[in-house]
Amino acid sequence: MARRSGFSEPTLRYYEKIGLLGAVGRDDSSGHRRYGPATAARVEALSCLRSSGVTVSGMRRYLDLLARGDSAAGDLRDLFAAQAEKLAADIEQLQLRLAYLRSKTDMWDARVRGDAHAENRAVEEITRLLKHFTR
Repeated sequence: MARRSGFSEPTLRYYEKIGLLGAVGRDDSSGHRRYGPATAARVEALSCLRSSGVTVSGMRRYLDLLARGDSAAGDLRDLFAAQAEKLAADIEQLQLRLAYLRSKTDMWDARVRGDAHAENRAVEEITRLLKHFTR
């Protein structure tokens, strides 16, 4: 399950311990965990959520809402919309950081080439980008 989901074995054990996975069966002879189809599907869903930046508390909220069925559709929509907005903001910040790194590369490349004009342009771009960074 660790290979399939991308979660480490300790993370899977932790999620089981805190109730995100429910009871996970054990093999009688080896004692190894055996994930049934429903639990495996839950692990895969949690893996998608986690890779999208959803916290453990957000995953717990998702599972609680899911258990309510169709009556929670609006709340589930809102949960996913809020996470999508957060992820979009994170991507924007990553794009700024990428542009910063590329501008720093341009600056050092210009210095290596002895091109003062190109170096100054890169420094101006770096200065512009730094104004947009959030903490």
